[in-house]
Amino acid sequence: MEQNTIMLTLTNCPVCDSTEFEHRISCKDFTVSQNTFNIVECKHCYFLFTNPRPTNDNLPDFYKSINYISHSDTKKGFISQVYHLVRKYTLNQKLKMLKTNVAVGNLLDYGCGSGMFLNQANAKGWNSFGTEPDDGARDIANKNKKLAFGNKQELNALDPLMTFNAITLWHVLEHVTDLPETLNFFKQKLERNGVLIIAVPNYNSYDAKHYNAHWAAYDLPRHLYHFESNTICQLMAKYGFVMHKTYPMKFDSFYVSMLSEKYLSGRINYLKAFLVGLRSNLKAKKASDYSSVIYVFKHA
Repeated sequence: MEQNTIMLTLTNCPVCDSTEFEHRISCKDFTVSQNTFNIVECKHCYFLFTNPRPTNDNLPDFYKSINYISHSDTKKGFISQVYHLVRKYTLNQKLKMLKTNVAVGNLLDYGCGSGMFLNQANAKGWNSFGTEPDDGARDIANKNKKLAFGNKQELNALDPLMTFNAITLWHVLEHVTDLPETLNFFKQKLERNGVLIIAVPNYNSYDAKHYNAHWAAYDLPRHLYHFESNTICQLMAKYGFVMHKTYPMKFDSFYVSMLSEKYLSGRINYLKAFLVGLRSNLKAKKASDYSSVIYVFKHA
C-alpha cells in the first residue's frame, strides 16, 4: 500500500473535546501496509487515539489481508489454528457470562465478524442480530441464516422500535469510526435493565508494556482508540453508561504475545511468547489489568 494514503486528522479528543494532544508512540502496520502510524494522548483526560488516521473511505483497505482472521475465518498457519481452538472455548464462556448478567432476550452483536457468536447465541435461545460492515465476513455470517446486517441503519429498517436486552462488542469498539453516533445508538436501543458488553485490549497490561511499539494489540491503523479502565469509563459516562463489572480475557495475552514476537523478530519464539503471556496474567492483580478486558456497562 502506498505511503500517500489520504489521512484524517482529529482536532478534538473523542472523550473530553480538548484540542491539546501529545505524541505517545509510533507503531508499524505489520498486517497490511507496513506504514507507520502515530498514537496521541489527550493532555486533559489522557485518552489515547490514532491520529492522524486513514479516512473512512480508505480504512477498509487496511483490513484486506488473509491474516485478519476474524474477517477471513482462515485456518491456515499455527496462529490461526490456535485462534479457532481458543474461540470454541471462549464462545461458551461469553454466553455463560451473558446469562449471569441479563435474562435471555434480544441480542445485538455489533461488529459480528463471521457470525460465530451469533450462531452460538441463537442456539442458546437468544433472538440474535448482528452488524458487520465487511462484505466477506458478513456473507459467512449469513451462510445459514440471515442474521447480520451491513450497518445499524439496515438493522433499524428491520424494526425501528426493536430494543435489545444485550449489546455486545467483542474487540470492536476500537474500530468504530462514528463513535458518538454509535454510542448514542446503543443508549437508545439498550433496554433499561440491559447490558452493554465491550471487550477491548488494555495498553496498561504487562504484555503491552513489554512489547511496546511491537505490541500486536495496538494494531494500527485499524485500532482507532486505545483503552484502559479509567478512560473507557470516562468515554462511556459521556453517553450515559456506568461500569457494572469487569472480566479478564486470559487467553488474549498468549495470542497477542505470539503475534508480537513475530512483529519483533520476524519469527515466533513460542516459548518466549508463552512466558510473556503467562507473566502478564500473573502480574494482573485485578480483571482490569489483563491484556484484554471485558467491561459490562449499564444505563447510569
